[in-house]
Amino acid sequence: MTIGIGSGTTVYWFIRGLGERVMQGLEIKAVPTSEQTATLAKESGIAISDLDETDKLVLTIDGADEIDADGNLVKGGGGALLQEKIVAAASEQLIIIADDSKLVKKLGRFPLPVEVIPFGYQQVQRKILESLPCKGVQLRKKDERAFVTDHDHYILDCEFQKIEDVAALNISLHLIPGVVETGLFPRMANKAIIGFEDGKVEVINYR
Repeated sequence: MTIGIGSGTTVYWFIRGLGERVMQGLEIKAVPTSEQTATLAKESGIAISDLDETDKLVLTIDGADEIDADGNLVKGGGGALLQEKIVAAASEQLIIIADDSKLVKKLGRFPLPVEVIPFGYQQVQRKILESLPCKGVQLRKKDERAFVTDHDHYILDCEFQKIEDVAALNISLHLIPGVVETGLFPRMANKAIIGFEDGKVEVINYR
């Protein structure tokens, strides 16, 4: 089968484990959600496929920065939210792997990443602050320069603290010209596999 593979620290270990299975004879292809994931998958011996060349993704396995009780997610801490959402939307199932610190009652504690085009990004900052219940917006930086995504965009990290209506906020952000994508994944997760410090694993089914 062909599956989607997400990005991030937890997914790193999944890719390594999947690579070991491939070495043992497992036949599988992967659509990566970032250049970093693609590189790691190739190093692990996993065949890479392009989404446009794929008829169907049975499932995508990815991490998350926050997960609420309804399976709503905040993603994008690693900066790959655009491709992660495209791949997740093309999949029959989205399975999240994470540790228990990512479980929250309401999203918002983790700053919400919003991907924007570089042109006029400060106008987008102002619009978010003026029109939405946002406490602060910061341009993400790396090595004192603006962080640039795989698709040559910027990321604004938005302090909402508590998000009451995930779907409504996602729509409101998309209505601001210059916004490419948000790190909100409203009710997109089908299942979460949660690991705990004591070694316990819990599977949560959302839909």
